[in-house]
Amino acid sequence: MGYPIFDKVEIWKEGDIMHCDSQQKNHKSPPSYKVGCPPRKKFLREFAEAFKETFFPDDPLRPYKDQTRTRKFMLGLQFFFPIFDWGRDYNLQKFRGDLIAGLTIASLCIPQDIGYAKLANLDPQYGLYSSFVPPLIYAIMGSSRDIAIGPVAVVSLLLGSLLQDEVDPINNKEEYLRLAFTATFFAGITQALLGFLRLGFLIDFLSHAAIVGFMAGAAITIGLQQLKGFLGLQRFTKSTDIISVMKSVFGPFPHGWNWPTILIGAIFLFFLLVAKHIGKKNKKLFWLSAIAPLFSVILATLIVFVTHADNHGVQIVKHIKKGINPPSFNQIYFSGKQLGKAVKIGSIAGIIALTEAVAIGRTFAGMKGYQVDGNKEMVALGAMNVVGSMTSCYITTGSFSRSAVNYMSGCQTPVSNLIMSMVVFFTLLLITPLFKYTPNAILSSIIISAVIGLIDYEAAFLIWKVDKFDFIACMGAFLGVVFASVEMGLLIAVLISFAKILLQVTRPRTAILGNLPGTPIYRNIEQYPDGKKVPGALIVRVDSAIYFTNSNYIKERILRWLTDEDEKHKTEDIPRIQYLIVEMSSVTDIDTSGIHALEELFKSLQKREVQLALANPGPVVMEKLQASELMGTIGNDKIFLSVGAAVMACVPKATGDV
Repeated sequence: MGYPIFDKVEIWKEGDIMHCDSQQKNHKSPPSYKVGCPPRKKFLREFAEAFKETFFPDDPLRPYKDQTRTRKFMLGLQFFFPIFDWGRDYNLQKFRGDLIAGLTIASLCIPQDIGYAKLANLDPQYGLYSSFVPPLIYAIMGSSRDIAIGPVAVVSLLLGSLLQDEVDPINNKEEYLRLAFTATFFAGITQALLGFLRLGFLIDFLSHAAIVGFMAGAAITIGLQQLKGFLGLQRFTKSTDIISVMKSVFGPFPHGWNWPTILIGAIFLFFLLVAKHIGKKNKKLFWLSAIAPLFSVILATLIVFVTHADNHGVQIVKHIKKGINPPSFNQIYFSGKQLGKAVKIGSIAGIIALTEAVAIGRTFAGMKGYQVDGNKEMVALGAMNVVGSMTSCYITTGSFSRSAVNYMSGCQTPVSNLIMSMVVFFTLLLITPLFKYTPNAILSSIIISAVIGLIDYEAAFLIWKVDKFDFIACMGAFLGVVFASVEMGLLIAVLISFAKILLQVTRPRTAILGNLPGTPIYRNIEQYPDGKKVPGALIVRVDSAIYFTNSNYIKERILRWLTDEDEKHKTEDIPRIQYLIVEMSSVTDIDTSGIHALEELFKSLQKREVQLALANPGPVVMEKLQASELMGTIGNDKIFLSVGAAVMACVPKATGDV
């Protein structure tokens, strides 16, 4: 049909052109193509498509097309309440897995909740309250099968440190509690709004490296805070930085340390770490690390009760209020001077909680091969925190340690959260008085053993090997948390993450391309040393959209390369550069500043007697070049389908003139 037929064919792909090295059976030339320009779209249509691609890339309305009203209603119900989806196939076999998982994570969460409440400067029962109501809401609305909901160490510490900067938790306990509930309410509102408005991509601005550093710093800070209970200290700093903590620890040494408390804490910390190590090494014994905290609490409580160690300076919990969550809606601030503080604190803590939960959900979903809808998760997490704030709970999210135990226990659905919630319910009704003689040292040991897992040495080492700038972000967040405060570490993490984005946007990668001998392929000469520069032509690739933030840099970078080539022409007797070929396949977009920069580049090249050629510009770029009439200035005959086509058209003229 007019196409060449080959005996032997070797094909290299270069843009949209195929090069064939063979002996042709007929001599008809292959079809030639020019760079196409898409038809001009109307502004409203273009805006609508961009809006849809930004906020609705998953096309969430697709399942509703061509459905009856009843079916649409059921699909909408399943979207907001996934329990109506997975609940249809629920059976006894799945319940067995959920029952075992729920009982296992309950044994882990009860002692953790009591300790985490102390991190937030709240009474122990508020930790238990927060593992009763929120998991019930999440089980109905959440899309992850593996997340275990409850208070977590990092968010508890962050909330406590932010709140105590505003209100004294000891001398003004009532106002502190009200501020905590209000912050939780607005944390939920923030999370739900991010989901409803489909702004989940905003949490991705906290880079993985920054989160690794922030979590490690928070883990060390949390561990240092536990030295008060671990050493039996009566007075302790409210600051979280390592210098203040060390002064509080070693200032009263040795007379201020309570040695029976240290003995209890050290013995059980060793036991917990050994149990965790065994559970990690032998997956079948995961339950050992799960029940070790509750077993430690029971045994330590019995030891203190029998030996009357509390009479020898061993600090105990003393009292945990019995009964289920009292309502707290009337304690939430909806006006007044505290409202602004609560909104700020809630927004910050809510976003951190959201980041942790979404990361956990995606991790376990990937392991089991199902999808987690990030925006739906945000709505579910937001709803549970809003409801939680009205039922005496503080900010809750997905816990990595509990979720890992939940996964290894064989959970099948969010029903495991329901089982855990019911166990906490009965604990609040019946068992809380038994925690009276629980030593604070055992709670400190449980928290220390739990947060050790937040220090990810392997991830930090991998970050160092892969990207040094990411490592700076990681260490900046880590050092900020350890030596300043949790909020300072978080601020540093955000600032460094944004700095990296700005650096990449304003200083995009550019490269000089050379031809790989024997092929029509052109590649970065730094990556491929065998690549040969084309005499008389400078081939440049821009690996970024050309915007106002980087257009001037790109223009100046190219002109500097041309200057370098001119100097080599004078000293090394190489052909003078007569053509600049810009490979634009990676230029996804260009704005008016980018167009202006190309115009200035074109004028500068004219003064140097260098002609400009563009290779493989994309449809968006072509559309804007045509609209600005720059394509007419450059010349339609200087727009090529590939670098190879540009070289074939330009180099013979250039080399012929040298």
